[in-house]
Amino acid sequence: MNDLDLQVKLGPLTLKNPVMTASGTFGYGEEYNKFYPISELGAVVVKGIAPWPSHGNPTPRTAEVVSGMINAIGLQGPGIEKFLHGEHYMPFLRKTGATVVVNIWGRTPDDYALVAERLEAEKDGVAALEINVSCPNVKEGGLSFGTNVESMQRVIRAVRAKTSLPLITKLSPNVSRIADFARGAQDAGSDMISLINTIPAMAIDIYTRRPKLANVTGGLSGPAVKPVAVKLVYEAARAVSIPVIGMGGIMSGEDAVEFLLAGASAVAVGTATFADPAAPLRVLNGIRAFMERTGVRSVKELIGQIQI
Repeated sequence: MNDLDLQVKLGPLTLKNPVMTASGTFGYGEEYNKFYPISELGAVVVKGIAPWPSHGNPTPRTAEVVSGMINAIGLQGPGIEKFLHGEHYMPFLRKTGATVVVNIWGRTPDDYALVAERLEAEKDGVAALEINVSCPNVKEGGLSFGTNVESMQRVIRAVRAKTSLPLITKLSPNVSRIADFARGAQDAGSDMISLINTIPAMAIDIYTRRPKLANVTGGLSGPAVKPVAVKLVYEAARAVSIPVIGMGGIMSGEDAVEFLLAGASAVAVGTATFADPAAPLRVLNGIRAFMERTGVRSVKELIGQIQI
């Protein structure tokens, strides 16, 4: 079946296929572009960009656990000015022809707004912004915005006032009712939502009796979180009319299809890339193979088609 339709529409944004990269797991695309053209993916979501350069948390910052990993990178990044003008960042991405989504963060709503304003002024090659209100590994901002609906909405509205670019709000799984946050993001002007971010976790080296991470705690990702992620995507998709981007433990095309059936219009591959740099492309090929096996001609025939 060579006439498969993999294109998806995410509000004002159209992707050639539903496979994106998850912010914080794909750098800025340069290393992965050596393995395959990153423009073949639906979108590349870059590491979080703040108004200032950030060195992140002290090392060690990652720990492998059963069926996943815990990280406490702490949103290390070059800052908005170096991202816009440094040769390994946005100038490089423009050359690839990839669809680029810029993940943004800050300590206050004004910080987010500043980054959005700078990207609006030099938005050539930027397809959308992803507002990170859900990182559990920073001391200020991040998760503190994502676990209170009103605080989250203040950030979204501040960003919306500064840019015409499509907005994705990345939601935290660490809330009691994900539907409330999904609706809150929609009401504040977000064009779509993405979920989930990592789940707070901890690992201890029993021989040294010390935490495996210098930050003590971090965020759990990988296959261990997938059932949680599928549930939250399902609940969020039922609560809003805007598109949902699903992520959390996707390792294969079959995993991605599960998220699509739950209501996601696109998916993001994250932790899998640490084990296999070509994982996003492999997931895309897996979706295509599943469609061929099952007679599905358009990926749109899968979105939200769970049978209850």
